[in-house]
Amino acid sequence: MGHVRTASKGFTATAIAFAIWGLFPLYFHPLRQISAFQVIAHRVVWSCVFVLTWTAVRGELSTLRATLANRSVVWRLAITATLITINWLVYVWAVMNDHVVEASLGYFINPLVNVLLGVALLSERLTRAQWTAIALAASGVAYLTLVAGRPPWIALTLAFSFGLYGLLRKVAKVESLPGLATETLVLLPVAVAYLFWCESAGTGALGHAGPAVDALLIGTGPLTAITLFLFAYGARLLPYSTVGILQYIAPTLQFACGLLAFHEPFERSRVLGFALIWAALIIYAGEGLWRSRKQQRVSPLEVRE
Repeated sequence: MGHVRTASKGFTATAIAFAIWGLFPLYFHPLRQISAFQVIAHRVVWSCVFVLTWTAVRGELSTLRATLANRSVVWRLAITATLITINWLVYVWAVMNDHVVEASLGYFINPLVNVLLGVALLSERLTRAQWTAIALAASGVAYLTLVAGRPPWIALTLAFSFGLYGLLRKVAKVESLPGLATETLVLLPVAVAYLFWCESAGTGALGHAGPAVDALLIGTGPLTAITLFLFAYGARLLPYSTVGILQYIAPTLQFACGLLAFHEPFERSRVLGFALIWAALIIYAGEGLWRSRKQQRVSPLEVRE
């Protein structure tokens, strides 16, 4: 019973995190007059302020100090901090430059990247259905590359950076909140230095672009921190395959934002590439659900025995 309750909490936390990420384009689009680098720097600074305050309120500063004292954990979190920064930067740049649809493609591909990472780094074995899904997705990416004359670099960067981030955060032996605090502390000096440089160069946005922009920049901190905390918390309680299936929430909402809210073009030539990737996801998700139900049917029998 306790295991079911824990899994339910993980499911809810992860689903909410992906829903927030899916609606992020609506949040960042009004900031498009500011450079993506400056938005990310503010995101880091205000995330750090919020997380440290949250940690202090929860009385977990001693846990944070213990985390910071563990060099191997700090090095791992420095890597995850770098990966999530790359992910944030590319994503925000894509939103600000009308590439939300291509960004959504990256998060559609990401669950299959998780499978590949499981094979390459965790020695996991794939089923025939999973290999079929990966082959279809690879065909879709190859087709989109052929049509555009270039690889879909936004999508691929988002998929692999977030896939590696999720994998390393899952295996890192650190609780969600101190881990997130450590990540933001690692990034803080660079972010603060960059914002001071922007201010000295006369390009700083905070305090110069109106109260609405100020509120959005400061709000990136709590919004980012809460979402990452929910994801890290949920990912540690769920099988990574379940996390991959829930991840479809984010790109679906992003895709809808790109088409319906921002009216981005979606040429007919791109439909086949997306269709191949969506077919791959249907096969992957369907196979995962079938295995999950099969396992649930077997478990009660094992209990009776």
